[in-house]
Amino acid sequence: MLEKPDLADERIVGCLRETYDVQAAQVVFLPLGADENTAVYHVTTNTTTYFLKLRSGVFDEASVLLPKFLHDQGIRQIIPPLAAKTGQLWASLGDFKTILYPFVDGQNGYERPLTDNHWRELGATLRQIHTAVIPPTLTRSIRRETFAPQWREVVQQALAEWVTAVYADPVARDCAAFLQSKRAQITKLVTRTEQLAQALQTETPAFTLCHADMHAGNVLINDQAFYVVDWDTLLFAPKERDLMFAGAGLFGHGRSPAEEERLFYQGYRETEVNLTALAYFRSERIVEDIAIYCQQLLLTSDGGADREQSLYYLKSNFLPGSTIELAVRQT
Repeated sequence: MLEKPDLADERIVGCLRETYDVQAAQVVFLPLGADENTAVYHVTTNTTTYFLKLRSGVFDEASVLLPKFLHDQGIRQIIPPLAAKTGQLWASLGDFKTILYPFVDGQNGYERPLTDNHWRELGATLRQIHTAVIPPTLTRSIRRETFAPQWREVVQQALAEWVTAVYADPVARDCAAFLQSKRAQITKLVTRTEQLAQALQTETPAFTLCHADMHAGNVLINDQAFYVVDWDTLLFAPKERDLMFAGAGLFGHGRSPAEEERLFYQGYRETEVNLTALAYFRSERIVEDIAIYCQQLLLTSDGGADREQSLYYLKSNFLPGSTIELAVRQT
């Protein structure tokens, strides 16, 4: 979220004091991320600092419980949430759930490109997650991949109806015109993704726990450590749901796709990769992005500064050498 939510700082300070026994001297909104349901703050006390996450909309307890469990199992690349005075790892503040973390000063993978060792560490970390033995009580709420056509249908509806509407909002007009100009390319992508989904539904590949959103914005790097962050998209799926991020154009332009994959698999170690699943997840992720941006930009005028950022992200998928070109190459 790029724009500060309509929530007074005094209410946040009060929640921290009453719920976490944290005496905040200052809370500063951080305009980070593309998720319009998540706002984050830097919290300062007289002795320490924290990272506060406010989550609106659907909240899955597993997104907090699982990272804590995995950290306690020895995966040090995960920053564990801090417990409230009740012992619970989250609390409520109006329409938001609050999750508090120790503040780790660092940069994401777009701001600070991954080194060779970071790529190997990313591979090793995902291997640990994929092979972890997790109690069923912690995983019962986690979604399972079904290869459903939901996002493909949204994109088809957008191309058939929404892009031809008349919009007063300039961002919506720009979005509709851009999608019109890319209609043939998008239609081809959606058709190919549907074919891949049908193939996987007949294959029934093995499932594992996946982070499911392992792009450069969800790694945190400083001089001492490397962390995987943002667990809101946990999913049971074929492991290729996570493997597809290496070489998919989602870590900036510091390395070639082949270099990313080579270093990543040095850490992940040898494994059999289902190329159909890899192709599907790369294509489906782009289709989902297009669908969500269509809903955000064409069906509402809400969002403020987030709208222009969302349009930028939408258009970036179509740049030479970017995600669509790499996904099509994979298929």
